[in-house]
Amino acid sequence: MKKQEQQHIFESIIEQHKGILFKVARTYCPDEEDRQDLIQEMMIQIWQSVHKYNDQYKISTWLYRISLNVAISFYRKNSTRTKKFTDLNEQMIEIPAEEKSENETQLNLLEQLISELKEIDKALMILYLEDKSHIEIAEILGMSVSNVGTKVGRIKEKLKTRFSQLKS
Repeated sequence: MKKQEQQHIFESIIEQHKGILFKVARTYCPDEEDRQDLIQEMMIQIWQSVHKYNDQYKISTWLYRISLNVAISFYRKNSTRTKKFTDLNEQMIEIPAEEKSENETQLNLLEQLISELKEIDKALMILYLEDKSHIEIAEILGMSVSNVGTKVGRIKEKLKTRFSQLKS
């Protein structure tokens, strides 16, 4: 593949599917500076992998796989990210409820609870909330379909329990 052709394909992919990158980055990096670094890392990895893309798979599946793998690695690289992440979660709890609508408050609480999950569980929930099928999630994360179903069920129960505890 020529460099110009690779660049054109890369730019097209990023333009059409940048929402995937932003969504994954937002889930793994609440800090804006880290988020920008993570998006840049994702784009570098996509650029380096464009020539390996197999059109047998959906482009979104391929992008999620790359983005989630980069995000998980990026998040694990530096333990200070965990501290920043914890501080942000504590700040989110302190936001007065009267300043937000009930739906917005519930959505923020759900995002907070998802952010507290293990890396792979976050990835599962991102894809599940994107209405990806269990088959697509399994392809993206390299798991069996039955494992995806089991994990999604357990995570939903865990989130439901935590949500109820925090609401009461």
